[in-house]
Amino acid sequence: MASSLLSLFSFSLTFLFFLSPALSTNSEGNALHALRSRFNDATNVLQSWDPTLVNPCTWFHVTCDANNHVIRLDLGNSNISGSLGPELGQLKHLEYLELYRNDIGGKIPKELGNLKNLVSMDLYGNRFEGKIPKSFSKLKSLRFLRLNNNKLSGSIPRELTGLSNLKVFDVSNNDLCGTIPVDGPFSTFSMESFENNRLSGPELQGLVPYDFGC
Repeated sequence: MASSLLSLFSFSLTFLFFLSPALSTNSEGNALHALRSRFNDATNVLQSWDPTLVNPCTWFHVTCDANNHVIRLDLGNSNISGSLGPELGQLKHLEYLELYRNDIGGKIPKELGNLKNLVSMDLYGNRFEGKIPKSFSKLKSLRFLRLNNNKLSGSIPRELTGLSNLKVFDVSNNDLCGTIPVDGPFSTFSMESFENNRLSGPELQGLVPYDFGC
């Protein structure tokens, strides 16, 4: 009896082991399908996003790795409107989030800070409003962050100065206020990255609060 139970337990573990990648990619498919429900897709660029498929790896504008994990979402310049939701934070393996030059509005979800493998986030040329999420400070692999040409407000989170791999940062043409960080990678960014906001210039540490003028 004990031997039979042990064999059954071993089989169950093996079954779950082989099933786990499918479960993972299915949850990613569910997240992307939830995202699609938030979008208005005027030109049907998302017509291949069929939630009945085993995983989203055959969908257009989605790229997966060898383990069928979603690593790229390429929807730049796709004539999409709508908003983003917290479900995007479930794409744990995502490396590239390209949503530039659309008509997407609303707030940027703080859950995007859960995308620990993210290398590039391009949200420029939309209608995003509200503050830049402080949770972005958790994106330690991030190299490119372009949020320019939106309607973002508030100050630039000082937590972002800890993103040591950040090479490109652009928040120009928004409604940001306060001062410009000078620590970490921000010491290398040109002033063009911050132009056409309500920013007061580089931070004078110890003399002026970073959110001065907000």
